[in-house]
Amino acid sequence: MRLLFLAVLRRHTGNAVTAQRVRDHLEAAGHVCVLRDAFDFESPADVADLIMAENVEAALALHLYRGGRLLQGHRVPFGIIFGGTDLNEDANQEEKSRVMGRVLEEARFAVAFTEPMKEMAQRQWPHAKGKIYVQSQGITTTPNAAFNWSTFLQRADINRSADDLHVFLLICGLRRVKDPLYLVDAFSEWHREDPSVFFLIVGPEVDPVFTQEVKAAVQRAPGVRLTRELPQDELHAAARNCCAVVNSSVSEGMSAAILEAMDLEVPVLARNIPGNAAMVKHGVTGLLFSDPQEFVRLAKRLIRDPALERELVANGKEYVRLSHSWQVERDVYRDLIGKLKGGSED
Repeated sequence: MRLLFLAVLRRHTGNAVTAQRVRDHLEAAGHVCVLRDAFDFESPADVADLIMAENVEAALALHLYRGGRLLQGHRVPFGIIFGGTDLNEDANQEEKSRVMGRVLEEARFAVAFTEPMKEMAQRQWPHAKGKIYVQSQGITTTPNAAFNWSTFLQRADINRSADDLHVFLLICGLRRVKDPLYLVDAFSEWHREDPSVFFLIVGPEVDPVFTQEVKAAVQRAPGVRLTRELPQDELHAAARNCCAVVNSSVSEGMSAAILEAMDLEVPVLARNIPGNAAMVKHGVTGLLFSDPQEFVRLAKRLIRDPALERELVANGKEYVRLSHSWQVERDVYRDLIGKLKGGSED
């Protein structure tokens, strides 16, 4: 089939990585997949010409509101992949929730990354029961063997020997839901007492206004650095060199950065929110913190306790192998796309 796939394609973001991976799955199954950025379209009317021009037979959208609303009314069968902010943020706004409910009425299927996400969607839109499937993200990592950690640190204005450092890496687009400033003050206090620890925020400038706020805060914060996004293979290499990968988001669907860290055998320190707690079992596959002070306590413990680090990375690696198989994800999407064949419901 010729498939239209709408997703938010900001470079170096989790949604873009997920969209590229799912497109690869669809094309491997023999479909032609036309991937387009949902932000290029304002309304379903804007998508109508594209559907005609590309001779689209079916469609898929990543993010129930941003992508899904654009597929309404075209008489083209479609499926939905929940993103995270659609369930955690947009569903709380009455008008957006109403729009998303209508999208789910038309959709042949919807994919949630976790069982709690599925349950949340079914509570919000009971009529969607029976068409929501759970499929976790499939993970593969490709660290760049030529990546130079010392050079990267110098570019980030960390001018100390790499052998004498403990770098905590926060990978996120600069937007409020990712809350990159949540740990900054507490980390700066820690850096003052131990100059070997650094907090490095890496990611694209998604929200221009908020980005300026982040830059100003980082400039005032000893031990905290901010650097632009990296290509995926270099980001994986950087993560493999750091002390731990951090997630401080207000809400998450399923953080690929956390799962990639586990696959790379890097410890994870994640804020204790439902999306993170669905993947990170505290003290087993990673460490969960509920406030900045607890983060610092756990980070110090991780540095002091090599046995804990070894246990966390071994368990995290095994969790990803068992629960986030790239091949299983490919097979599931191949089967789900079969539900889009034909002009009417089965």
